Amino acid sequence: MSKSDPNAPKRLALISSKGTLDWAYPPFILATAAGAMGWEVGVFFTFYGLTLLKPRLTAAVSPLGNPAMPMKMPFGPDEFQNIDWPMPNLLMANVPGFETVATNLMKQTFKNKGVASVEELRDMAIELDVRLIGCQMTMDVFGFKREDFIPQAEIGGAATFLEYTADADVQLFI
Repeated sequence: MSKSDPNAPKRLALISSKGTLDWAYPPFILATAAGAMGWEVGVFFTFYGLTLLKPRLTAAVSPLGNPAMPMKMPFGPDEFQNIDWPMPNLLMANVPGFETVATNLMKQTFKNKGVASVEELRDMAIELDVRLIGCQMTMDVFGFKREDFIPQAEIGGAATFLEYTADADVQLFI
């Protein structure tokens, strides 16, 4: 693509740096939306975001340190589901399995609202030819190998992504 071509599709460049469930959604939602609009899309997965390229996604949500996170129940009558359940940090830090419960509640809430899972969004991104670029330096630092990731992932360094993003219309860091 060239900026001088007025008919060229728009280009989106995203950096995904976090691998928790709540941070896994934004890059895949933005990538699939732009891809569905005919944009060229590239996502650079670095640091903890790199785990989103593993074949089996294990992204969890940690309510600890996220005081803005409302805990809503994905079951029961509407009145019960609409209650904000404030969770004190002391509770979140000291109750074994609380992260698993919070993760399962968030997944169920998304499902109840008709939101695709992270796995489904990643599959859509692949179908839309979104470039999924795993950071080579992060792989080296954390001891990952190429075979630790989905075959559709491309592995590259900062220069690979910078070359792609140089012509991007929109660049976002997530």
